[in-house]
Amino acid sequence: MRSKYRAQVSMAEKNPSPIQVIDRVSHLLDAIAGYDEPVSLKQLSADSGLHPSTAFRILASLHHHDFIERDNNGHYQLGIKLLQLGSRVQGRLDMRREALPIMRWLSEEIEETINLIVREGDEVIYVERVTPHRMMRVEQAIGGHMPLHVTAVGKLFLAEAGAEACLEYAERTGLKPATNHSIVEPAALWRNVKLTLQAGYALDNEEAELGVGCIGVPVRDGSNQMIAGISISAPIERRDDAWISIAVRAGQRLSACLGYAAT
Repeated sequence: MRSKYRAQVSMAEKNPSPIQVIDRVSHLLDAIAGYDEPVSLKQLSADSGLHPSTAFRILASLHHHDFIERDNNGHYQLGIKLLQLGSRVQGRLDMRREALPIMRWLSEEIEETINLIVREGDEVIYVERVTPHRMMRVEQAIGGHMPLHVTAVGKLFLAEAGAEACLEYAERTGLKPATNHSIVEPAALWRNVKLTLQAGYALDNEEAELGVGCIGVPVRDGSNQMIAGISISAPIERRDDAWISIAVRAGQRLSACLGYAAT
């Protein structure tokens, strides 16, 4: 099958991004994706508009990192790493689809903002949100991110990782405060985080944003791994401990949808 991407490459070269090597990687991956069978360096060079030596160097690096594979004839095809990354994206899409009805139910029960949160490195990322129909509410932007140690769900992720990993996180990040309520001392952070292992939930007491309090609960998959968290965000004066059991129930419901079976 002929590649569909030569015209796209030509347009991209007229409007290059500031990082040229990323443009070139993108052109090569697009070119490989345009073929049903492994494709030669000569053809990829022609399709991408790159000199063969340049294309070869980039392809060698992509092969080293498993983004592409090379067969016995020296031809290239997309690699297993892309499949793994793609499955992670698909998993998140599936999780958001399963989460939304549960998040809406939880928001209707307590009339507050509900967030679906995942971990990326040393931060949490807000990937879905449901807001109540009320004037005064807390809203976290989808795609927004915060350090682990200042959020309720982030503390749950640190608890899952264990004491050593928590202290390594503290050393690596320096525990920069978001507010004057943020925990900035490593031992104090672990003491706080350790409690979440026993309680099954975590709190954010104005640690990420002044005036805002959160309740976070874990979401697990079929391997008992924490892959996300659900949090309630509300003005601190309105946060109610009675919500904890309802939030835990929501986390358990989503976990069950993702294959987790409580023992």
